[in-house]
Amino acid sequence: MKTILVLTGAGISAESGIKTFRDAEGLWEGHDVMEVASPLGWKNNQDLVLDFYNQRRKQLLQVTPNAAHHALVDLQKSYDVQIVTQNIDDLHERAGSSNVTHLHGELLKARSTFDENLVMDWKKDINTGDFCEHNFQLRPHVVWFGEAVPMFQKAAEIARTADIVIVIGTSMQVYPAAGLVDFVPDHAPVYFVDPNPNIPESRQLKILREKAAEGVPRLVESLLTEADEN
Repeated sequence: MKTILVLTGAGISAESGIKTFRDAEGLWEGHDVMEVASPLGWKNNQDLVLDFYNQRRKQLLQVTPNAAHHALVDLQKSYDVQIVTQNIDDLHERAGSSNVTHLHGELLKARSTFDENLVMDWKKDINTGDFCEHNFQLRPHVVWFGEAVPMFQKAAEIARTADIVIVIGTSMQVYPAAGLVDFVPDHAPVYFVDPNPNIPESRQLKILREKAAEGVPRLVESLLTEADEN
């Protein structure tokens, strides 16, 4: 069974109604990104950071997976599908995808500020005074600017084994995630689903100029047909 690496970004979740946070001026919901997504921001105003992610969590619980998420589940019928996402939502899992690696953490989890490996499921607000078992404040289980990306090595290993790559809803400009394609074998075709691609098509790279909810189901249907024929 061939392995498909699916790399997803904000674009796939945006079609479910999740805001992509950062606008043209680099603001997230009116905040400078460093105020709400950095260790310094946490140190300077913990309550602001908690409120920011509490609002994001509430929004996430009100939306549902879209056609692109569901199509990727269908792909599991004939392929070993490994999803590596830059998104912190759980829409891939809710749709039914089995193998999802979150590069930037998960919004519906909290972790201890004492031990980063002490992570727990968390769907309600995180408030000042919510402590772990060691009596240290809980924080969002999210990778902030300036922090290491602990799941990158696992993602790189997946990329090395890929027979096919599908990139959805990401500009491929943000590192380290953008560097994953450097680990992909030269023989693996890469499909890039984006209505406004910022990179040119090549022999290895095929571009589908469509939104995720339109282009991904079409691509999946083609790949499933190809698998049946082989």
